Amino acid sequence: MYIYTITVTIEESIHAEWMKWMKEVHIPDVMQTGFFVDNRICKLITEELETTYAIQYTFRKMDDLNTYQKEFAPKLQQEHKEKFKDKFAAFRTVLEII
Repeated sequence: MYIYTITVTIEESIHAEWMKWMKEVHIPDVMQTGFFVDNRICKLITEELETTYAIQYTFRKMDDLNTYQKEFAPKLQQEHKEKFKDKFAAFRTVLEII
């Protein structure tokens, strides 16, 4: 099993709107692709003024992630980018569960 993590730092001015959209729209859209078996939102504990979250999706095989990234991720990432333009920074990592 693996975890696909998207770490997102967001501006406080969009925090409530972003969280609502993530829970009601974006994460359900990602899960609907069928490549992930679970998800969670984790808040990083920091002393920074901006808020940072790690959105984690659990998946079974690297082929699943590769197919998701090729066929679905570009559209979903573009929707996020257009909705919250210039108000966030994100990076992605993949972890193997040992």
